[in-house]
Amino acid sequence: MLIIRQENKNDYEEVYNVIKTAFETAEHSDGNEQDLVVALRKSDNFIPELSLVAVIDNKIVGYILFTKIKIGKQEELALAPLGVLPEYQKQGIGRTLIQEGNKKAKELGYHYSVVLGSDKYYPKFGYVSAKEYGIVAPFDVPDENFMAIKLNDTDIEIKGIVQYAKEFGIL
Repeated sequence: MLIIRQENKNDYEEVYNVIKTAFETAEHSDGNEQDLVVALRKSDNFIPELSLVAVIDNKIVGYILFTKIKIGKQEELALAPLGVLPEYQKQGIGRTLIQEGNKKAKELGYHYSVVLGSDKYYPKFGYVSAKEYGIVAPFDVPDENFMAIKLNDTDIEIKGIVQYAKEFGIL
């Protein structure tokens, strides 16, 4: 049975290995996603409630992290990374992590989440080109790969360039 729960300190080593393994075969990866998570946990932009693990039979098989970003003056979220062990992919674990993460983010009062990722994958969960909301990436990327989702029916409109946590290494 799949359980989605908040990560705790006892999970750190296992999560590190899950992320590293998940991204070894990824089409787009810099190979440092696991180190980014370690750095983000120490950041002011880290939100423990949005650091989630997927567990099957007491084994962590997937992980998702949302961290604080700024879009203009508005504090919102970035989804990065999402990783599932290769042998557990294509079973709905990533979908469940995204859905639970978005639900929790909405409960915490966030309005938008952005993601840099596959235009074949994330639109299945409601992500659209971020430019539709007036959200601009701080780097050169095809519009279809920089996406956002509106998490609730807020009237808050945001426009501007995303400012990621410094741990992302984006100036």
